[in-house]
Amino acid sequence: MSTITQGFLDHKIFSIVSEVAESLGVRAFVIGGYVRDCFLGRPSKDIDIVVEGSGIALAEAVGEKVRSNVSVFKNFGTAMLRFQGIEVEFVGARKESYRRDSRKPIVEDGTLEDDQLRRDFTINAMAFSLQKDDFGALVDPFGGIRDLAAGIIRTPLDPDTTYSDDPLRMVRAIRFATKLSTPEQTFTIVPESLESIARNRQRMEILSKERIVEELNKMLVTPKPSIGFQLLDQTGLLDYILPQLAKLKGVESVDGKGHKENFTHTLEVLDNVAEAEMQAIAEGTLKDYLFEDGVEVEKVRTEPNVWLRWAALLHDIAKPATKRYDPALGWTFHGHEVVGARWIPKIFQGLKMPLNEKMKYVQKLVNLHLRPIALVTEEVTDSAVRRLLFDAGNDIDDLMLLCSADITSKNPRKVARLKSNFELVKTKLVEVEAKDAIRNFKNPITGDYVMDLFGIEPSNVIGQLKEAVKNAILDGTIENNFEAADAFMRERAAEIGMFPVK
Repeated sequence: MSTITQGFLDHKIFSIVSEVAESLGVRAFVIGGYVRDCFLGRPSKDIDIVVEGSGIALAEAVGEKVRSNVSVFKNFGTAMLRFQGIEVEFVGARKESYRRDSRKPIVEDGTLEDDQLRRDFTINAMAFSLQKDDFGALVDPFGGIRDLAAGIIRTPLDPDTTYSDDPLRMVRAIRFATKLSTPEQTFTIVPESLESIARNRQRMEILSKERIVEELNKMLVTPKPSIGFQLLDQTGLLDYILPQLAKLKGVESVDGKGHKENFTHTLEVLDNVAEAEMQAIAEGTLKDYLFEDGVEVEKVRTEPNVWLRWAALLHDIAKPATKRYDPALGWTFHGHEVVGARWIPKIFQGLKMPLNEKMKYVQKLVNLHLRPIALVTEEVTDSAVRRLLFDAGNDIDDLMLLCSADITSKNPRKVARLKSNFELVKTKLVEVEAKDAIRNFKNPITGDYVMDLFGIEPSNVIGQLKEAVKNAILDGTIENNFEAADAFMRERAAEIGMFPVK
């Protein structure tokens, strides 16, 4: 044990837990992520307390003292409370053993040492003592401090045992290498651990898709998510998790002409999106649109949108299926955005991800991701911009962020030129939206109004008239208001022999 002096345990909750644990005659320790993040200088509002005894009993006693409600999860032997803006979870120290066909452990009461042995990585196995006689002492039996300094992800026990027992730890190792890496320090998985992940990759088959996706989502919202997906590919896990993405790898050549390496490109776009989104969040320029009590509310985005990151990851997913070689044009991927959008529900279903508006959002961005880029190389007409605004709706800003990130090339001059033109498109979007209010377009003409005006029952002609009005507004033929729409609709109705009855 070594004593620390950095003030990591200054928060009032630690002295309270120490006092209550002593009164109950049990030993308590802060363990895991909070300890790790203290040494990394990262903020943490989640605290895990391990107790040599009943974690639930200690939690209830602490909750009574601080007058906080305690949530008890008896099936897991854990309890949780909130105090002064932090979340504290209590669990009894335990030792675990596993069966080959399940990642659900056989759990027995144990000591702190037993509990540290079951931890996934050395950097997550460190603990601070909360005992009165050595308060703040660091318990680090596996050299977690050393590994933190070296930027190393390493298992406390033999990696084959660690990963075979609970194969989710393989994905967690990759997630931590992604999450903890910074421009100043890269975290790497030690070679023997990487080799073990590759050897044990078939164990992924016993994992639930939900748990895998939970790790992927945490990976995606990091500043540089490509690190994780490169490691998933390197270890062979990607073939089990997202084989469609793995199929993007490789370059085919005909007559000495090759195409862009789409896997590398996809990860570059993903990192570009992450960087641009975080910058926009810092500047407060991204908005989210939420429904509260049936009313749409605009809020400034403060956290990364994981579904935007999924859209970046999947935007070119159908390129292998649409790849063709044309002697005149070279390699083409015509329609990959349409095919990719069609694939999204199946991919989401396979990963047990939500098939709701989140899936539809990703599907929309994949389907539209070429539209703004096409405008860059053509004359930017008001009509084209209106239709883009209409199709994208409130997701236009995220779409533009994705499309800008998609402008990649080994030629920096080409990238600079395209991005400059892209800024013109963005300016045009703002101008057209201010003038025509298309983003949340609602047809000024309703079906009820048409039926009442002409004295008719529901029929196809109503939809035809409304569609004509919509297209006239989007094409700029008429202004986006009721008066112009009504006059236009009456003219169209007259052409087919329909006249108002009122």
